[in-house]
Amino acid sequence: MNTKKYRVAEGGKLKLSAFKTDETGRGSEAEALARIDERRPKLAALQERLYAEGRQSLLMVLQARDAGGKDGTVKHVLYGLNPQGVTVTSFKVPTPLELSHDFLWRVHAHAPAAGMMAVFNRSHYEDVLVTRVHGLIDQKETVRRYGHIRAFEALLSDGRTRIVKLYLHVSEDEQKQRLQARLDDPHKRWKFNVADLKERERWDDYTHAYQDALAATSSKAAPWYVIPADHKWFRNDLIGQILQDTLEDMDPQFPEADFDPATVEIK
Repeated sequence: MNTKKYRVAEGGKLKLSAFKTDETGRGSEAEALARIDERRPKLAALQERLYAEGRQSLLMVLQARDAGGKDGTVKHVLYGLNPQGVTVTSFKVPTPLELSHDFLWRVHAHAPAAGMMAVFNRSHYEDVLVTRVHGLIDQKETVRRYGHIRAFEALLSDGRTRIVKLYLHVSEDEQKQRLQARLDDPHKRWKFNVADLKERERWDDYTHAYQDALAATSSKAAPWYVIPADHKWFRNDLIGQILQDTLEDMDPQFPEADFDPATVEIK
């Protein structure tokens, strides 16, 4: 699968309307599910090498509108990986302590250590999305924060952290169906938040905020991908391929033994 078409070009402007939300590729759902099953042991083997090597790390950033599929991505794409080598952090509304520091303070501590893979389920980008849409920061501060984010991600990259940023692109109709499904199902109702409906009313505002943020912060070191996410199976297949391509490019290796195995005798 060619993943380059979903990558946001560095510099320039971005229109999310140019990306389909309901794309399914050229194959069927059954074919995608078969690829996902076939890919799992490959991803697990690559992650084992990353963990054993202990020199590089991988950060996956997930951003989406409410009900966009962030939790589902974590559950299905990372299924089968060694949990010892993966951390998942969800960034909620900042606490008073966090607000007393710069907006990246709470984020940096959760960046992946060498050998680890980290997932940000929402991220530092909330501070140029929600804050902008709700008028907590003005345009000048928004642009300033874009610069801080680019510098922060460059710092991580210089420290051998590979960064992959994924915007899960769902349509307004699909979001409505997912929110309604949460409301209707007693087993899913715990995920429903009435406040999400207020955010839904700001659909166009969030569209503009995402377009600007993705265009301003997609870079060679930390690219953004716009993931068609109306169909969960296509979303999972595409993200799995992006992760596999990234890990293969990182090419982690098992470390050489610091002793001669021929001299060791186990009695």
